[in-house]
Amino acid sequence: MSVHPLRPTDPEAAKVWDTAATVPDPEIPVISIADLGILRDAAVIDGTAVVTITPTYSGCPAMDHITREVGEALVAAGYADSRVDLVLQPAWTTDWITEDGREQLREYGIAPPQHSAARAPAGPVKLTLAPPPPVPCPRCGSTRTRNIAQFGSTSCKALYSCQDCLEPFDYFKVH
Repeated sequence: MSVHPLRPTDPEAAKVWDTAATVPDPEIPVISIADLGILRDAAVIDGTAVVTITPTYSGCPAMDHITREVGEALVAAGYADSRVDLVLQPAWTTDWITEDGREQLREYGIAPPQHSAARAPAGPVKLTLAPPPPVPCPRCGSTRTRNIAQFGSTSCKALYSCQDCLEPFDYFKVH
């Protein structure tokens, strides 16, 4: 496990971060909210532990659960005064998933995003009818896969099927 790039260097804030980072995503319990990129900041402000989170999309039904779990983790760690701030800007992107998180998704059977969600430069965009790049199967690694449904177990994932091992799997869509 590597150190998360957003983990504060201040020891007090790092302890708050580490506490919040123990909370798993409720829809994908093998990945922490830190590795998924939902956990954005941690600090101690005037004696209050403050954690900042960003939803994977604005209507994410898991945010109430995540907020509650982070709050409970902070109380269990001894923070009598704490709060969880939800921020929508900048919008969450799959680029925020750490390499550790991508590997955890793959091991769990979910294909991680295959390319960056970074925006192209401003200006005219040439549209092509080229097919999207193949999504490798997280189980066998084959790229002989096909999209079955645009929405999988959650709206941020698509349902795919592998034509070699014949297993269905979720693909975490780029956004």
